[in-house]
Amino acid sequence: MIVELRQYTLHPGRRDDLIDLFEREFVESQEAVGMTLIGQFRDLDDPDRFVWLRGFPDMEARSRSLEAFYGGSVWQAHRDAANETMIDSDDVLLLKPLDGAPGFTLGERESRGASGPGAGRIIAGVHTLNGPDDPLPGRFRREVIPSLRDAGAASIAVLVTDSSPNTFPRLPVREAEQVLVWFALFADPDAADAARHLFPEQSIQRLRLEATARSRLHG
Repeated sequence: MIVELRQYTLHPGRRDDLIDLFEREFVESQEAVGMTLIGQFRDLDDPDRFVWLRGFPDMEARSRSLEAFYGGSVWQAHRDAANETMIDSDDVLLLKPLDGAPGFTLGERESRGASGPGAGRIIAGVHTLNGPDDPLPGRFRREVIPSLRDAGAASIAVLVTDSSPNTFPRLPVREAEQVLVWFALFADPDAADAARHLFPEQSIQRLRLEATARSRLHG
């Protein structure tokens, strides 16, 4: 699977406007053209950041699906309203599961009209990798994953940069970086907050995320 981690910087006070529009118009319409909507989140430490994940079987499928969606009637009808909420939408990492592992464990999606937060809490980290021989992925498996499980994580997904050329250049990605990204899902928000000290070195971003009502990835 190919995964996009997308982080949007929004105009102050517009996050819930975007989430309402996104979850009403952009979930089923993206999945109808072959994408998997993995999760949508509020950044609990930045009220003007919206974070979301979508997946594709491979890069060829990504190109086809993005062309179908962004050239389709739903995006054309609602793109101006969506773009009006955004300052920046180009913070995008192109990722794949570490070692081909299964990746995310997804729950059921709530129906249209659901509101409020999703269950539990998610903590995530983005870490710089210094080339293919960087020891961090191995250390993460041996040391950090067991610690996160001991701290109460219900599931953990670990991904690394996919270096394939961007097959849909209309949407930029951060191509010059090699990173390891992980997500740990907690049913208990307090346990998630307490586990933040487990971040290893080389962290360039730490995230505390609350799933939206229709996110399939939640605690």
